[in-house]
Amino acid sequence: MYNNHEIMRIAMQQSAFDINASVTDFVQEQNVIVESVIGAMAKKYYKEPVACNLVSYGTNIVASVREEYREIVEAYIGKFEFCHCFETPNMHWLDEEMSKMGQKVCFMAEYFLPDRNRLSRISCDYELKIFTHDDFGELYLPEWGNALCADRKELDVLGIGACDNGKLIGLAGASADCDSMWQIGVDVLPEYRRKGVASSLISNLAFEILQRDKVPFYCCAWSNIRSAKSAIKSGFMPAWVEMTVKPAETVRQMNR
Repeated sequence: MYNNHEIMRIAMQQSAFDINASVTDFVQEQNVIVESVIGAMAKKYYKEPVACNLVSYGTNIVASVREEYREIVEAYIGKFEFCHCFETPNMHWLDEEMSKMGQKVCFMAEYFLPDRNRLSRISCDYELKIFTHDDFGELYLPEWGNALCADRKELDVLGIGACDNGKLIGLAGASADCDSMWQIGVDVLPEYRRKGVASSLISNLAFEILQRDKVPFYCCAWSNIRSAKSAIKSGFMPAWVEMTVKPAETVRQMNR
């Protein structure tokens, strides 16, 4: 299975595919601007139109930008320290300038990768069961909306469920969002939370993914403390952050 260096390299290579960059762009001391292109090997959930996508692995910002917005984005990432470009109040500067051109800050997320020095198979008080794609047919229900994606069923390739006397009480699913990396999502029924089920499911699924020569990754909103705690407890570590700008109408539709 991959070591930490290899895992990080694969993640950076995938980010490069996602935003039309090079792996070396993410480790520069200076910010890097590239032309916005969603490539053929990008993660499946990346969709046009995207005015810009800011990505940071902790040393700089790589900004994938459409040419008509380059001047604004270049001014923004040059005006503030790179880590503060992903938070308020600085983010309001970008949002106000982009709003003049019909664009708004849209998605913001933190991504986690497994730490091979900490990752282990965590047990819980419930029976664990492996699921494959063919087992998910009846499970596209609201309670498993994070583990599985009804809109992209064909990408749900692997899962681990926790069962209490035959009743499914927790489910972690892996989505084959790109060739080299599978994303983990997890759900636990409310009455079974705070019992170590989520971390058991995530950690065991991460091992199953690694054994299939894929890199597991985990994503959540920065304010989702419960989800971030589950990732860290499971043996994952913060790896990179992203922030996208999309058409204002797209954002309005999401808020309705």
